[in-house]
Amino acid sequence: MAGTSFSQHRVVELSRTKNPNEISVYIDEDDPKNLLAGANIYSLYRSEDGGLTWKRKEQSSTYGVWGDPVIIQDTTGSFYHFHLSRVPNGNWIDRIVCQRSDDGGETFNDGAFFGLNGTKAQDKPWAAVNPTNNEIYVTWTQFDKYDSDDPADRSNIMFSKSADRGETWSEAIKINQVDGDCLDDDNTVEGAVPAVGPDGQIYVAWSGPNGLVFNQSSDGGGTWRENEIQIAEHVGGWNIQIPGIYRANGMPITKCDLSEGPNHGTIYVNWADQRNGTENTDIFLAKSRDDGVTWSEPTRVNQDSTDRHQFFTWMDIDQTTGNLWFVYHDRRNHPDSATDVYMAVSEDGGQSFKEAKISESPFYPDSTVFFGDYNNIAAHGNVVRPVWTRLDDKKLSVRTAIVDAFSILDNPEEAIETSTNDKGELVVLNALKNGCDVNLYDLSGNAVLANAKIKNSDKGFRVSKSSDLEKGIYIVEIETGENIKKGQWIKL
Repeated sequence: MAGTSFSQHRVVELSRTKNPNEISVYIDEDDPKNLLAGANIYSLYRSEDGGLTWKRKEQSSTYGVWGDPVIIQDTTGSFYHFHLSRVPNGNWIDRIVCQRSDDGGETFNDGAFFGLNGTKAQDKPWAAVNPTNNEIYVTWTQFDKYDSDDPADRSNIMFSKSADRGETWSEAIKINQVDGDCLDDDNTVEGAVPAVGPDGQIYVAWSGPNGLVFNQSSDGGGTWRENEIQIAEHVGGWNIQIPGIYRANGMPITKCDLSEGPNHGTIYVNWADQRNGTENTDIFLAKSRDDGVTWSEPTRVNQDSTDRHQFFTWMDIDQTTGNLWFVYHDRRNHPDSATDVYMAVSEDGGQSFKEAKISESPFYPDSTVFFGDYNNIAAHGNVVRPVWTRLDDKKLSVRTAIVDAFSILDNPEEAIETSTNDKGELVVLNALKNGCDVNLYDLSGNAVLANAKIKNSDKGFRVSKSSDLEKGIYIVEIETGENIKKGQWIKL
């Protein structure tokens, strides 16, 4: 069982076995207690209690497993694990592999592959599902020859799709007009994370010689705009220099709001760069409300007033609310390379942001240890699970936070503070009036305790009948007579 520790939000260690990094996580939209995650090189993690505990196993495939994991879920509830390959007696990372699970992540099939193009290297895939037809879209970088300094060797952004739940894949096509070099550096085209629009459009941004650029397809990937559109200059490039970090990646993440909120259809691109100085890396967001034709000026996500580094960003949209959630490493609190992890949320389409520190303690990176290239975050129905990598005594671990989304979204002074007494009862620490009605829900929104009463106790207000509930994560709803307050209770 993974270990836990405390901060503003409970921190849980998924694993430190095999020095994991570059973690991807997904919340089961049918059962938010079920979470699946993957990390370099071949680790898979599953939680069946909302992220409080995790089990690790090692993925295997005929085509080999070699990192860059991507975890997504389709509209039928099946999970997919995309990763690079290492075919026995074959060529290193010469294809992208997709393995499917039809049992919530417990088991996976042997998989299918795509992108094979002789000895060319296929790198950094990401995937998205079209909710209108369940097609799966994948974009990635193809290197003619990885790490080559020959100007004749080029890098390109590739696209493939599956219409049969990952069983077969279309022939990969190039979707960029301006290619890059093969040095895996600022002038290499990298960072292709696809998103799907409300009418099935496919959106993708990446970084390279022309900065942050964007392309779009309106026919399921059959055709793309002839020329990519520039979103912004990627100041300092995507290969950012951060003291103590072996390699820092500021490549873009693309998402589209499919919620029923006021920002429906808005495309967002999130990245990190050094436009504010080489000692002051920041997290940025740009958006488009016209199918990617025009883009807003970059907005800074991190709200500190320091000239210190924020890096390794990732973003997700809670499609039930339209809220934007971000995670990133952050050094605002330290004059040296000591590093925290922060999370931010925007409830108004990127016009303003609230932040919270989610790591339990700072850590010191080591430039001799490969730290990975990104963090990840998943959000659905106000269940938010950021994941990140940290280093202690030259050993990597991957962690998550059991985020109390309501304490961030609502006024913190009014947030419900909870504890558990020695009888296993929910105790509300805030000063509330006796007689308030309390309702408890599981993470799927199912009522598990209705109209319970608050009774005064030495430590706060205890909730009747809550001791009968199983261990787990609950949403607490309190009717005060004036309004309804929500919070989170973790019963261990």
